[in-house]
Parts: sequence; C-alpha cells; structure tokens
Amino acid sequence: MLEFENVSKSFWTGQQRKVILDRVSFRVELGNSIGILAPNGTGKTTLINMMAGLEKPDEGTVRRGCKVSFPLGFMGGVVSRLSAMENARYIAKLYGLDPDYVEAYCRWLCGLGEYFDQPVGTYSSGMRARFNFSLMLALDFDIYLIDEGMPSTTDVEFNKKAGAILQERLATTTIVIVSHQAKTLEKFARSAAVLLDGQLYMFETLEEAKQLYDYETQG
Repeated sequence: MLEFENVSKSFWTGQQRKVILDRVSFRVELGNSIGILAPNGTGKTTLINMMAGLEKPDEGTVRRGCKVSFPLGFMGGVVSRLSAMENARYIAKLYGLDPDYVEAYCRWLCGLGEYFDQPVGTYSSGMRARFNFSLMLALDFDIYLIDEGMPSTTDVEFNKKAGAILQERLATTTIVIVSHQAKTLEKFARSAAVLLDGQLYMFETLEEAKQLYDYETQG
C-alpha cells in the first residue's frame, strides 16, 4: 500500500505560489492500478516523485508499505561515470538482489551491446531510457511509477519487448501512471483520479474521471 495523509506541497515560482497538493489524502492499494489525469503544469511529475520519495511533502505524511519503484525515466540513481554494468550491479546490491541476475537481465533487455560496458554519461537519451526501463523491470517492485514526461526510445524492438514484459507484470504488480491524456492511461489503469487545483479526485473508473477532466479542461 502507498498512502498520502493530509499532504501539502507547493513551490514559489518567483511571482506566485504554485500549489501542487493541498491537504490531500488517498491510498493506492496493491492490485488496483491507477491512472491520474492532470493538465500540463499542475504538478504531475512532482506528485510521482513524492510517491517515490524523491521529493518530500511540505506537510503531511507519505507511507510506503511495499516496494515502490523510482519513476520510469528517472536517472538520479544512476552514476554517469559508471557503465551500465557497474550501475546495474551497484543498484542490485542496494535492493538486496543478486547482482549477476540484475546485470544479465538488463544486458539482455536493453540490447546495448558493447555500450553496456561504457560509461552511461556517453549514452544518447534513447539509450539511457532503455537502460533505465530495463533496470526498473529487473528490480521487481510492487508498485511501478510511470510519468508521461519520461524520456522515450525510438527503438521499435526494445519497445515491443519491454512493453510485453510490462503488460505481464500487470497481473502481479500495481502501476501508477500520470498523464494529461486519458488515452495514455487506458491500457494500464483499473481506476483513475484527477489532479486539479491542488486536489486529487478519486474515481472507480477511468470513464468517470474523464467526465470531470473534460468538463474542467474543455468546459
């Protein structure tokens, strides 16, 4: 379970205070993948980073009673001067997993060939995204966090292979995905929420969430 209790978060933009969350409480239960609809600029990435523990709330409590992934596309835990092989083994140890397994899994899935043994800092954005996606799938979390603003890869074969694995994980894991487009959420979400004006409105279905979202954004 992932739980927010009376959580508030805001930023000073230089001209005004931007409120992301205003005393918001909600739960993500294991087995119930959720899609969060939010217009651009409302704090989608901040919300997903708070779920992962990368950003702290100004007030309130975030509880993680299970293994929550870093956001797909986040490279903060990867050291640029180290190779993908060295990063995979180091991060595997941090999570108490077999370094040989994590290295072999990432090497197989990301398909970087000889570049897997080169510093990550020399990679293109697409190569970094492939390694990061592979690493996240290798670590086997209870809840996977996906931000629509994540770096993408144009490698068709990788997308097909990694996408198939992610679909299989839906049977045993939970996904939280944030997007400004309902269509992006359809294949992942069982329930949905809408982030508007510092509040998170929870719904049983994506269709219900879309009605509020369309009314507020297209009104």
